[in-house]
Amino acid sequence: MKIGIDLMGGDYAPKSSLEGIELILSSLQDSSIHFVLYGDKEQAEDFFKEKNISRDNITIVATSNEIEMGESPLKAVMTKKSSAIVTGLVHLTTGKLDGFMSAGNTGAILAGVMALLKPIPGIIRPCITVPLPKMDNTMGVLTDAGLNANCKPELLEQFAVLSSLYIKALYGRENPSVSLLNIGAEPDKGNLLTKATYKLLNANPNINFLGNIEGHELYIKNKSDVIVTDGFTGNVVLKEIESVYRIIKSRNIKDDYFERYNFSNYGGTSLLGIDATVVIGHGASKGLAIKNMIQHTIDVVKADIPNKIKTYFNNVKT
Repeated sequence: MKIGIDLMGGDYAPKSSLEGIELILSSLQDSSIHFVLYGDKEQAEDFFKEKNISRDNITIVATSNEIEMGESPLKAVMTKKSSAIVTGLVHLTTGKLDGFMSAGNTGAILAGVMALLKPIPGIIRPCITVPLPKMDNTMGVLTDAGLNANCKPELLEQFAVLSSLYIKALYGRENPSVSLLNIGAEPDKGNLLTKATYKLLNANPNINFLGNIEGHELYIKNKSDVIVTDGFTGNVVLKEIESVYRIIKSRNIKDDYFERYNFSNYGGTSLLGIDATVVIGHGASKGLAIKNMIQHTIDVVKADIPNKIKTYFNNVKT
């Protein structure tokens, strides 16, 4: 297995990326995994030499003209062909990698994915999920978390399918449950989008649909593995989750449940619906977050999620 890592992505790169690699190497049991690093080769070599880290399962690909966090995504991808993001995605497309991860410019990653990688046949639009801790110590996901701000009902139905397949493959849960984020529990509550989506989810025999779920139930009463919403609403919820965690930390409150909101413990989120494994991380990622993002990428590759999604949609077509 070959995992590509963008050394240059994120607010604290490349230091944070290299520290994350050091952490994963110290805990990794599988010696067959090879890491391909994209970025400042000289700085990476100096780091490994200083830390006395073996490079037996590491290849460093020197890149330049890196994409900054505030740049226009599409323009950056089109003009910065030698950047870590574009080089890594090209190698993923050509089969040199089994998975690629980056905490860099999210828009540029998505623009590169759409330009270089093909959506799985049958997929209208890819989506991204974020972990959603539940009170019973299990983990659900919220989808879409910001990739698709404007959605049609058919998109939300497909997000439910993609996320259900993801939960089943990654966590081994048969028949994952799905709820639709709404302003009321009744089927006729909400706006035109949620009302129409409710009908589609309820009628789809391949979705274990529990019905609507309100915002105040996301954490206390949530029994669903997948919470579906449009990317605009999902991103607002995501930012609120991050805000609550920062408030808890700023008040020096220690609580095991709220610590599960710390994005560093999960590292990154998978892009679902494309014919490859791409994991996107938080721009503020430090060493622990990078380490867990690498582990998540490995887990997703092992779970063979893109192929399982392809199999599902091929069967649906027939």
